[in-house]
Amino acid sequence: MKNALVVEDSAIMREIIVSSLSTFPEISSVEVTNGFEALKVLPQKSFDIILTDINMPDINGLELLSFIKNHPNYRAIPVVIISTEKSEADRKRGLALGADDYLTKPFDPKDLEMVIKKLLRLK
Repeated sequence: MKNALVVEDSAIMREIIVSSLSTFPEISSVEVTNGFEALKVLPQKSFDIILTDINMPDINGLELLSFIKNHPNYRAIPVVIISTEKSEADRKRGLALGADDYLTKPFDPKDLEMVIKKLLRLK
């Protein structure tokens, strides 16, 4: 079983992301509403992928991404940013900080499924 951490402050968007993940029977998801909660959950469980928004209260997605990619225990975990920030500069910034992929909202669930298959090497 693979574990996904979904970091998203919008309940509706969290539900859409988790619903997309549910197409993979081998993935279990943990949901949190911001980067601060993600930091509390990270040491409690082993995660295979992290899906995060950028604009969230407390610790935003870019701060969370920076922490993950600079921490020896977490830096190998693939991170996908799913954000309303659509500019090429935002995308480049997220990828430069170490994100493995960047999707903009609203996203096609098929696109997310392809990214997950690629990053987790699923069939």
